[in-house]
Amino acid sequence: MKKCVIIGSGLGGLACGCILAKNDYEVTVLEQGEQFGGCLQCFRRGDTIFETGMHYIGSADSGQTLHAILKFLGVSDGFRLARLDPMGYDVVSFQGGRFRFANGRDNFIDTLAEHFPRRRDELARYFGLIKTVASSSAIHSLNKNVDLNIQAEYQRRSVNEVIGSLVEEPLLRQVLAGILPLYAGEENHTPFSTHALIFDFYNQSAFRIIGGSSLIAKSMVDVIKGLGGKVLVRHKAEKIKCDDTHATAVITSDDECFPADLVISSIHPKLTMRLVESRLLRPAYRYRLENARNTMAAFTVYLKFRKNTVRYMDSNLYYFRGDSIWGCENYDQDSWPKYLLYMHFCHEENPAYAQAGEIITYMSFDEMKPWLGTHVGQRGESYEDFKRRKAEKVIGALSEEVPGISENIEQYYTSTPLTYLDYTGTPEGSMYGVAKDVNCVGAGRISPRTNIPNLLLTGQSITMHGMLGVLAGSLVTCSEVLKNCDIISQLRQYD
Repeated sequence: MKKCVIIGSGLGGLACGCILAKNDYEVTVLEQGEQFGGCLQCFRRGDTIFETGMHYIGSADSGQTLHAILKFLGVSDGFRLARLDPMGYDVVSFQGGRFRFANGRDNFIDTLAEHFPRRRDELARYFGLIKTVASSSAIHSLNKNVDLNIQAEYQRRSVNEVIGSLVEEPLLRQVLAGILPLYAGEENHTPFSTHALIFDFYNQSAFRIIGGSSLIAKSMVDVIKGLGGKVLVRHKAEKIKCDDTHATAVITSDDECFPADLVISSIHPKLTMRLVESRLLRPAYRYRLENARNTMAAFTVYLKFRKNTVRYMDSNLYYFRGDSIWGCENYDQDSWPKYLLYMHFCHEENPAYAQAGEIITYMSFDEMKPWLGTHVGQRGESYEDFKRRKAEKVIGALSEEVPGISENIEQYYTSTPLTYLDYTGTPEGSMYGVAKDVNCVGAGRISPRTNIPNLLLTGQSITMHGMLGVLAGSLVTCSEVLKNCDIISQLRQYD
């Protein structure tokens, strides 16, 4: 059996591990932290579980893309799903109105047409273009015969520019772009293709994972171990050893050597470059990956509710506080937070009341400068005071939209970009890794291949972030070595 060493146990690394273990590779996954899963991690405080990254997923109904991929990986029986409200899985609150995003074409158009009755044709054109762009992705549509020119065109056109070309009503333009926190969208920068794929992913169907996304990670680890592989925590990769032509091994920080016929790095490309000294990687390539611009970071408040006080909310609330949904990443201390994404955690099937919820908003990594170089639990009282002040401000902002919510909070916990940096290793605590930008398409598009033939990349900076984006990237990465394996045809067997 060929030996494959995978660096990082996030969704991309574990998915590659499952695929390659199923194809007769001896897989070893190395995780530097105490817990595997990356953005699939959950944490517990007392009797309450909190989600850290994968808050909800889409396209998981039978016949849809994620359902097929999870069946293909062999992990779909390891967790249960709770459906979000089909008539309003996402709710955008903006300028005094609440606008529901409903699953499916007709429901989506009918629901928004209640607010914009004269814009049905524009809504239909928007939805039609979403489907056209989504169907041009082979993995997303499970179709080998796609028009790559469509993807290329809408990777070069921004979200706001395309929506502006379809919709005349200024308020409707803003509402349709209101899910931009899902991809840290930036005006005049983020490609419409990113928006289209993510919108279509959730519009087909939307779910929370009962008990948390760590159950998906556990299922993947079980698959890898069941096929003879290993997933090792507290094993930090220190070096990818190479000869004149290939990668030969991964060396960990305690000098343990893992020989490899194939090395896959699922950590951030910038960090991968720091592990490799080989001349096979050209200076220009290193420079591009090490200097790629990352998406925005976040501040999160984790809420533990008083028992039986907060009704479970089977939708996600996007609350924008200003006169535009754009530019929330640019703020001063008076205007922050400009937006909130508020969600509940699904702890059981059909809950009447929520045990826990989360509020997420942007936070610049520049605010972390006083505590750079410190680690979780060792940042001092000034950091704790900073988090308390920020959390109270965020909860106060949510109270504007959800009156009385603060009275029902028993306890809260927080995380900053530094927390995210510590637990995922992502530079600057970036939420979604390398940013996609219409103004520098090449810089934001990173191939899974490197100039070292048996060193491949995967993870959220490759292809796209999110559950479907990372899994699609893993399939693309594995197809580089499984040349005789038609992955699209295999996936269609589970469609």
